[in-house]
Formats: sequence, C-alpha cells, structure tokens
Amino acid sequence: MHHYTLWHALIGGIMIGLASLAATVLSGKIPGISGVFGRLLVPATSGKTWRAVFLFGLIGGAALSFALWQSAALFRPMRPLVVMAIAGLLVGFGTRLGGGCTSGHGVCGVGMGAKDSIAATLIFMVAAMVTVYIYNGVLL
Repeated sequence: MHHYTLWHALIGGIMIGLASLAATVLSGKIPGISGVFGRLLVPATSGKTWRAVFLFGLIGGAALSFALWQSAALFRPMRPLVVMAIAGLLVGFGTRLGGGCTSGHGVCGVGMGAKDSIAATLIFMVAAMVTVYIYNGVLL
C-alpha cells in the first residue's frame, strides 16, 4: 500500500463498525476504550483478562503496523512525549467527565442513534478542532 485512498478509510471504517458490533453482541456492553481501560484499574472488576487482551491487541496491533509497513510512520506522534502524555491525561479526564470516549460515543453510540452520544461526539470534535488551532497558533 503506497497511497492512501478513500477505499482504505471505507474498509477501515467497516472493520471498526463490525468489530464494535461483534463486541457489543458478545459482551452485551458498548465497547469504549476508556471504560475498558478504566475498569481494568479497578480492583473489584471482573473480566480483567479480556480487558488486558483487548488493550494489548490495540497496542500490539499498532506496534506491528509500525514494524511491518513503512507508510505507518506517517501516523507517528509529531509532538514530544511529554506533550503526548499530558494530552493523554487530559483525554482520560475528559472521557470520564463525558461518560465515554470516541469509540464508545462516536462509533457505537452514534451508530445506535443515542442522542447523548451524538451530542458528546459533536462537542468533543469541536473541542478537538479548537484545541489544535490554539496549539498550532492559528487563533493567536
């Protein structure tokens, strides 16, 4: 794969949707990353094994992509690690405050037509765009 096309995005979107549907059907729960990770940190949570495997698959899949395809380097972080860590903490805080993350609200909730997920997705998309503009100095 040398050139990214809309077909790649379409196929990726379909795969994400099907995986989310399968996870919802098999677990009976909406599979949001913040919930999976957050509950992994709670001592009394059941199902820690599948949560750990799920997160390992996310991280391992990305690592495998970077190792196998040179084109994956286009998606490596372009900011210092400290900035990425702070951004991750802010995202984690926001997902707890908003009752879910982009995968829970944006993929699953919007797909199910949940009004709160549609509102949350619109809000975090606008907030993300404004944050990028401010960070890159466009609005200053």
